[in-house]
Amino acid sequence: MTRRSFLFVLGSSRPDGNTESLARAAAEQLPSDVEQTWISLARHPLPDFEDQRHDSDHVRPTEGNTALLLDATLAATDIVIASPLYWYSVSAQTKRYLDHWSGWLRTPGLDFKATLAGRTLWGVTALADDQPVVADPLVGTLNNSAAYMGMFFGGVLLGNGSKPGDVLRDTEALTRAKTFFAGETPAARFLYETH
Repeated sequence: MTRRSFLFVLGSSRPDGNTESLARAAAEQLPSDVEQTWISLARHPLPDFEDQRHDSDHVRPTEGNTALLLDATLAATDIVIASPLYWYSVSAQTKRYLDHWSGWLRTPGLDFKATLAGRTLWGVTALADDQPVVADPLVGTLNNSAAYMGMFFGGVLLGNGSKPGDVLRDTEALTRAKTFFAGETPAARFLYETH
């Protein structure tokens, strides 16, 4: 069995926010032999994504933040998108990271889609609203991304909080965090396939 390796992609614009706190609470429950890599997109910003689908000069990035994130993504058995709910979806930093997947799909020699197939995508988010349904667009983005890549989807751990530290008072979210990464991870299906 392959040793598990978790990549936590932090998509908040501020350090130590509610989403990161909730992700760290869930990560504390992972066995000690599970490798954890944490990368903040605010501290390691990606350049704007340029769609070069129809160009032939796709080159694997070898330096900088793009190479760091690509290599970490390829090395992970489990990718955790920890993005606050910004305007009902993932943050701009997180969306930019996912947009770069489009370029990596077309980079010769990467086999990006085949490499990620069979791995697991997870989500963690904090939202200020008390109605979890407002996070459905974020959940849909991650679920459909996992489905397209042939990944498993572990779901999204939701917590409530606006001001820093609020999520640590969300006892229901902290209880869910204790078993979140032990949950079932079914093969992701596009939302239209599940109805």
